Amino acid sequence: MIIGHTGPFNLSSTLSSGQAFRWREESGWFQGVLAGSVVRLRAAPGGLEVQGGPDDEPTLTHALRDYLCLDLDVESVYEAMSVDDRLRASIARYRGMRVLRQDPWECLVSFICSSASNIPRITKNVNSICEAYGRPIEWNGHRAHAFPSPAELAECAPAALRALGLGYRAEYVASTARAIAAGEVDLLALRHAPYETTLQALTSLDGVGDKVANCVMLCSLDKPTAFPVDTWIDKAIHEWYLDGKKLNRKNMRLWAMSYFGQYAGYANHYLFHDRRLRGAKKPTPHAVSPSLDGKGLG
Repeated sequence: MIIGHTGPFNLSSTLSSGQAFRWREESGWFQGVLAGSVVRLRAAPGGLEVQGGPDDEPTLTHALRDYLCLDLDVESVYEAMSVDDRLRASIARYRGMRVLRQDPWECLVSFICSSASNIPRITKNVNSICEAYGRPIEWNGHRAHAFPSPAELAECAPAALRALGLGYRAEYVASTARAIAAGEVDLLALRHAPYETTLQALTSLDGVGDKVANCVMLCSLDKPTAFPVDTWIDKAIHEWYLDGKKLNRKNMRLWAMSYFGQYAGYANHYLFHDRRLRGAKKPTPHAVSPSLDGKGLG
């Protein structure tokens, strides 16, 4: 089946830009697991060509439109966030890349695994968790595993998760699974909570600091102002914007949320993808200096 979308859509950049870790590309198709089904996607005239099951087409269509944000008016997002030449250039290079709307639980565990790690290792960790504890899914000769629920992971001893290669993150995943399974934090309810309330709730969980919390808020909890600061963003902002000034990561987040505005998270993801793929670049002549009140001057 073909699913249409609003505005430009870049499937490859969307699924390969370090925000989700269960998609693999083969012969022009991206294959992953979504809403209890094996899903295969590729760009096609008029939209996205989709294959998958065992869920039926209406269920898959609804899940994909939500997950890929296919109904988002992305041109309006670009208009709102195009605050400087550097960001406009990043948008031009990766036009159509969307920020995903992921399942909050899977997103949370994935980004706990991202601590002091890299995309290949995170991908391996997440897939190992699914293969060890997730429900098997079969469709048309393809076999995969669902992401295990909080209750399922709450039963796992940290040592068992360490054996999957999670290292010190195993304790964090096990502890957070127990907390979510016990109802200490309602992840879906946080989609409707204010940013600061959500930040406080997430950082109460083991292994969730400011960066991980902002990743989860941006990629699963409908907080487009969230601005996660990792190594790549730290380098990008210092090199491309601050004109030699130094900010710690929390103050950098606050500055960026003010400077980039309501879609700071989208700006973050374009800059992250650009900096990671293109490597170190000299600051542009349009660099922005932060003022004392944290707002950009430019």
